Amino acid sequence: MQKDIHPDYHMIKVVMTDGTEFMTRSTWGAEGDSLTLEIDPTSHPAWTGGAQRLMDRGGQVARFQKRFGAFKLKK
Repeated sequence: MQKDIHPDYHMIKVVMTDGTEFMTRSTWGAEGDSLTLEIDPTSHPAWTGGAQRLMDRGGQVARFQKRFGAFKLKK
C-alpha cells in the first residue's frame, strides 16, 4: 500500500442557514475551521415547499386526466 496518498481527515464545524451547528470529519479546510452553508435541507425548495406543491397538484395520472379528460374513447 502506498504511503501519503490518503487525504487528511480532521474535525470541522458546519453552520446551517438557521444557525444550528454540528461537527463532522472532512478533508475541507483545516482542523477547527467553520463551513457556513448558503443552502441546506432546511432552506432548499427540493426539501421544503417544493414537495408540498407537487402533492397539491396531484400525480401524473391526475394531470393527464385534467388535461385530456374531455376526450372520451368511443366504443
